[in-house]
Amino acid sequence: MNIGFVGLGAMGQGIVPRLIAAGHTVTGWNRSEAKAAPLIRLGMRSASTPREVASRSEIVFSIVTDAAAVRAVALGDEGIIAGLPKNGVYLDMSTISPDASRAISSAFAQAGLTMLDAPISGSPVTLAQGKASIMVGGDRAAFERVKPVLLAIGAKASYIGASGLAVQMKLAINLVLMVEVIAFGEGIALAEKGGVAREVAVDAMLGSVVASPVLGYRGPFILEGNMPKEPLADVNLQQKDMTLVLELARKSGAATPLAAAANEMMNACRGLGLDHHDFVIAHEVYRRLGGLSQ
Repeated sequence: MNIGFVGLGAMGQGIVPRLIAAGHTVTGWNRSEAKAAPLIRLGMRSASTPREVASRSEIVFSIVTDAAAVRAVALGDEGIIAGLPKNGVYLDMSTISPDASRAISSAFAQAGLTMLDAPISGSPVTLAQGKASIMVGGDRAAFERVKPVLLAIGAKASYIGASGLAVQMKLAINLVLMVEVIAFGEGIALAEKGGVAREVAVDAMLGSVVASPVLGYRGPFILEGNMPKEPLADVNLQQKDMTLVLELARKSGAATPLAAAANEMMNACRGLGLDHHDFVIAHEVYRRLGGLSQ
């Protein structure tokens, strides 16, 4: 199948090779051309605009930073909407607000085209392990058409409901993920304050009932020398998702006190100049608050 991919950042770098390995012909585009180079060497075809990507494709994916970036690649004369065939399907995998996703989907519907919100739950680590999952909102029949392609990306593809509900679910998942990772750092810092060695505390935590997939690969980052130079999700990116959660909660009247507390820890990370690290660096904030480091 001819597939288009717009946005070749960390997740795109992991998804495109899986699509190629599954036998699909992939055409890609990225705002900065350098990121396309390693994928071109793997067999990806290059296009000069999102419109050109769509014109060569039956299915088009995008995964970019925020709603403004989605609108930039999806809409307008050089956007996906201008090149997508009438029987094509556009899936946006970005984490944006449900309202923003529905507005873009409405523009596609007005043009007689189909858009699905299809956020991916996972990281480059879980993606490489084949354990990522994709949630989809929008037309059910379109989901069934594209499901086999989605299963080349991750282990599970789930239909969530109407347009915008998949990104709503993704934000709910990210709320839990962020609170869990920050609580892990809080617990480790408490153990350290009482005299438990950090590596012992991490090992004990990951061998206990609180262990989870995300803690399994992210938890060891807090050990000395283990923080990755290229974060899976830095503080600013993760806080972007948390501000979406808080705004969604405000609009809908949902109580999210744990999300608010987690967001404050991201503020503290930024205030201490730690925002270039993976957001598990919140553990270091707890250490400083407890007088364990300067």
